[in-house]
Amino acid sequence: MRATNAVVTLLLAVVAGRAQVLAPEEIRDPQLRALQEKYRNELKLVPKAAAAHNFPYHFYFSRKLDLEEKDQKQSDQRSVQFDRYQGQVVVKVTGNYFVSYSGGLVKPQERARRTYEGVILPLLEAAVHAFEKADVPQAFAFEISHHVRRKVLGVSTEAVENVVLVLPKASAQRLVSSADPQVRQAAILEGETFLNAAPISFWPRPQEEIAQEAAPEPIPQATSQAPPPPVTQPAPTVSARLMRGIKLHGVAAKAVPTPTEQPAPTERPAPTERPAPAEQPAPMRDSSPDAIKELQKASQPVVDRMVQELEAQAHFVRYAPPSFIPFHKGLYLQVSVTTTLPETAAGSQYRLAALAFDQHIAHLIRPVLAFFKDRNDFDGVDFSTTLRLATDTGTDGSPLAVEFIFPLKLLSAYADFDTTGQQLIEAGFVLINGERVSLNLEAAEAGSTPR
Repeated sequence: MRATNAVVTLLLAVVAGRAQVLAPEEIRDPQLRALQEKYRNELKLVPKAAAAHNFPYHFYFSRKLDLEEKDQKQSDQRSVQFDRYQGQVVVKVTGNYFVSYSGGLVKPQERARRTYEGVILPLLEAAVHAFEKADVPQAFAFEISHHVRRKVLGVSTEAVENVVLVLPKASAQRLVSSADPQVRQAAILEGETFLNAAPISFWPRPQEEIAQEAAPEPIPQATSQAPPPPVTQPAPTVSARLMRGIKLHGVAAKAVPTPTEQPAPTERPAPTERPAPAEQPAPMRDSSPDAIKELQKASQPVVDRMVQELEAQAHFVRYAPPSFIPFHKGLYLQVSVTTTLPETAAGSQYRLAALAFDQHIAHLIRPVLAFFKDRNDFDGVDFSTTLRLATDTGTDGSPLAVEFIFPLKLLSAYADFDTTGQQLIEAGFVLINGERVSLNLEAAEAGSTPR
């Protein structure tokens, strides 16, 4: 009897593996389709491990989130596939976890951590072992939904939350290979975690780290050392601090020397003999992680308001909220959205990219810019869209990744009707699946070969 049960379990695992891995033919991206075909057996190991695992509550692989369990059983469960996330090739797993947490008793961070420990962690361990000897993926991505119960005006309601983990492969391997809880937590912190598109941590930060950040900076002690003698001769070059105003954002400004840099009155040259200050290049934008973090923190209230007000027309990607990224020696706001085109729009990737711009992205430029008027602390916007074709049964499961990256000055000119969409395209950057392309909107939409 025990042997029979083992055989049945094995057969169910094999069937589950076949039913829950996306078929390569459904993936439009040639590179991802080839990977899906090459590593099909490795992908099947993830649902096989899930079939043998005893989850605390019912879990289903699913291409759609926020389903009732009775509908989930009849829904498409092929959700294990290769995909792209911010230019990286990832193994993506999505599913529905039918646990219902009490919103009043279980805090958001605790709910996210319980779903991570109950579902995401065993799936991550299976995925890491499956791809241990493979060159791919660069990262693993999981999006798992769970339910939350609350009372609103005395009436019990239940809503869905989505937990997302995107973890680099090296960090995932370090997590799986270690039994030390601190090492495992440190590995998770090297990835990205979200709850309903808002960044979150599965564990509270150490108290000593919080105290260190809150401690005031030490005040330098006065010394009895005599001050240095004043400088009586002009410095050979103007200091970098004073040169910040020269050609900043295209506006020429004169550098004014400090009192210690001014020459003695008797040595001051005649007005006609004063040499003109040499023009200096504009200072390079600080794109360090700390600078990006500070910019994100300062801009988050505006970003959150933009997401709330524009969600209906923008269709933001829930697990990739707008964030600042370094690009082309500057800082750009990356806005990740989903573009759904009618099935009749099928054609080349250039045609799809052109239609995505004209029918979706172009209509977002003015509303997005309205939230960032007179801002000069970043350089542009990266409209990153996952493009799908609508079908009678939902949406095509093989998306195309297209990025439209434009400096703020170009976007402002377009918003003021001083330039056309084609001129905006030509002066900016268009990336299809991570590769820069030239795009002629009229020719592409007509089905002609792009320039």
